[in-house]
Amino acid sequence: MQCHIKQVALLIGWLCFYTTVTAQYYLRGEIKDGKDKPLQNVKIVLHSTGYLHSSGLGGAFGIPSAVKSDSIGLSLDGYEPLSLRVNTSEYQKITMKMLPYTASLQKHYLLSVTTSLQALSDRKLSVADETYSALVENGFIQTDGNPVTGITPNVNRASYSNIRRFINMNSQVPEDAVRIEEMLNYFNFNYMEPGGDSTFTVRSQLSSCPWNSQNQLLFVQMASKKLNLNKIPPSNLVFLIDVSGSMDMPNRLPLLKSAFRKLVENLRPVDTVSIVVYGGVTGVMLPPTSGDKKEKILQAIEDLAAGGFTPGEAGIRQAYRLAHNTFIKDGNNRVILATDGDFNVGVSGEQELESLILKMKQGGIYLTCLGVGMGNYKDSKIEALAKKGNGNFAYLDDEKEGEKVLVKELTQTLYAVADNVSLNVHFNHESIGAYRLIGFDNKRTALEDTTSTLEGGEIGSGHSMIAVFEVTPGSSQGKSPSPAAEQKLATVTINYSLPGKKDVSKQVYDCVNNYIPLAQLDHYFSFATSVCMFGGFLHSSPYLKNATWDDVINLTKASMDTTNPLHTEFFDMVVKAKKIYEPSKKRKRRNRDER
Repeated sequence: MQCHIKQVALLIGWLCFYTTVTAQYYLRGEIKDGKDKPLQNVKIVLHSTGYLHSSGLGGAFGIPSAVKSDSIGLSLDGYEPLSLRVNTSEYQKITMKMLPYTASLQKHYLLSVTTSLQALSDRKLSVADETYSALVENGFIQTDGNPVTGITPNVNRASYSNIRRFINMNSQVPEDAVRIEEMLNYFNFNYMEPGGDSTFTVRSQLSSCPWNSQNQLLFVQMASKKLNLNKIPPSNLVFLIDVSGSMDMPNRLPLLKSAFRKLVENLRPVDTVSIVVYGGVTGVMLPPTSGDKKEKILQAIEDLAAGGFTPGEAGIRQAYRLAHNTFIKDGNNRVILATDGDFNVGVSGEQELESLILKMKQGGIYLTCLGVGMGNYKDSKIEALAKKGNGNFAYLDDEKEGEKVLVKELTQTLYAVADNVSLNVHFNHESIGAYRLIGFDNKRTALEDTTSTLEGGEIGSGHSMIAVFEVTPGSSQGKSPSPAAEQKLATVTINYSLPGKKDVSKQVYDCVNNYIPLAQLDHYFSFATSVCMFGGFLHSSPYLKNATWDDVINLTKASMDTTNPLHTEFFDMVVKAKKIYEPSKKRKRRNRDER
């Protein structure tokens, strides 16, 4: 037997020597993808010999060949196989094409498709060890050249409660923590029930702009239908809870336990709950359990304890496997991820996490993300997961917020009425000369990628969203337009799919010139304007240079509903913020004067 092995080894050695001796040519080249990115570890088969080779660093390869003209076959996971004839004496530059699914994993997605300003060089991207996605504020677009803009609506409201946390700590807010559309979402302004079988209803309003008298504000409000609570489909919920060492603080794991306990009290016998944890231990803490066994579920929640590292990737994979195994057809299948986002074992980068969640969500699994904590809070990572996972995102800064998200707004948070929702707004250039979308700012990385596309959002039951545009009047619109003019300002098209369906539905609405000065407008539009101004100040928007903190305070005071605790809380936040921000400006001015 040993003799036979020696003979085989000698034969292989001789063949390798023979190949080297007889090789008169050396096939060299490089392999890249469509974005000119080098591809490593591509399998290369030289057809004349049948031997397997692979590309190295920089996508480079070098293969000896005995013939001048040869053929090679290339393969790499996620890319289309490629076979081609080559001249072995010439340097080869080869491009491999991504499969459609791989392209979707690597694509950046936009919240809006309006052209944006250059990123401001002095942005505060983080505070302590917290991270936020770098955003670029939307700028003015001339209607003549670009009359159509796209928007991704969502029910996210994490930014508002996170801002509240900073203000209550008497601290300035990181500018990229400010997402104005999420601040507006927090209030669910003036809900309007869609009529008949419609999924959405739309209303628009044109008014004056308090920070620029030459411009106007166009409000586009969209509300989704409410699900019949008696006919809500059964839920398959997987609680994915971070129990790593970083969660061992009063405002983290104990806060989440309180929030989940409130949610459990509202479960029905037809609902199923599972609990997956990741930390010192990663695994199933509670197997699928009926909603009528509340004591068992509550005890499992009570037994949670924090410790260890943060293997978020392992937890995500485990939770989605469980959600797929207990999938309810035509039901509400959802993973609820609760974490501070500080992943430190396994996949942890934002793009890697996005790719992971895109793979995991296939098959109709939704994702709700609940962020907690401070100091090491990774907003950018949790936000990325929510957007890629057919999901929504909330930040819990106290028990009251947990009750708001998981009890009072349960149907908005956990039950989708439409998927892949996007709005296209087509402006009439005769009525609108230029427009600027307030909020829905894009990540800087998405804007730098010319292949980025608009991303559809998930809309929950009974949600009311307001998009606000600052506009300049067009040639046919005077500075004080008359309501009788009735000219069309814009056409809004809502594109969406019903949950679990692939067919795309559309609703179309015309925005007409119904101008009313802000002071005479329904109070909720004025209040929404004060929210936009507040967000603009926190975001250091250059478009508010003629406005003051007192303007925000006065507008809020005039438009707030004093019986609404959310309104009174917002007013208190604005007053606190003025005290935090204005002294620093005075100090800067004094320092400049001294120099």
